[in-house]
Amino acid sequence: MADAFTAGVKPGGLTSSTEIRILLCYLIQSAGPVQREAMQGALLQEQLVNYFEFADALVELEKQALATETEKGYTITEKGRIVADTLADDLPRSVRESAIRALIRIQSWIHKAAQNQAQIQKTDTGYLVTCRIQDTGADTFQLSLAMPDILTAEAVKNQFIAHGSDIYSQLLTGLTQPGDDEDDPPEAVL
Repeated sequence: MADAFTAGVKPGGLTSSTEIRILLCYLIQSAGPVQREAMQGALLQEQLVNYFEFADALVELEKQALATETEKGYTITEKGRIVADTLADDLPRSVRESAIRALIRIQSWIHKAAQNQAQIQKTDTGYLVTCRIQDTGADTFQLSLAMPDILTAEAVKNQFIAHGSDIYSQLLTGLTQPGDDEDDPPEAVL
């Protein structure tokens, strides 16, 4: 069993190429199809593997026909399924659980970011955060907010990505629920 590079790997992370390939089979089987960026982000964020070992292991999975890359991401093959079912328990449980949790978090964020989009644009007076929700290619909701600095703009962007659907729902409810007579414009204005 060859030792993997350990730069960037926390104690308890994977230190052999074989273990890394087994973990990748396990992840793809458990959460597939999985985009390379999602797996890479999850494993590096948790410091479970070294970047170069991750990249080599992914290439080896394809060479050994354990996984295939499709338009939607990596999918497990029958041979890879056997490896995951047979050998995943040889990996520390903490590594498997940490990897799956991180992968699910990243996949969830990617899904939310595709639906709840937010962009930051620098202006003369600060930053403009444009938040939008799209459905079938058209904007269902769009809101632009002026922010004084980049940190606040980034916070607004991230919160909209995380909670855009809830924000839209609450705003729509607030704007469409019946009010009292005080909310109606005076007849002279009509």
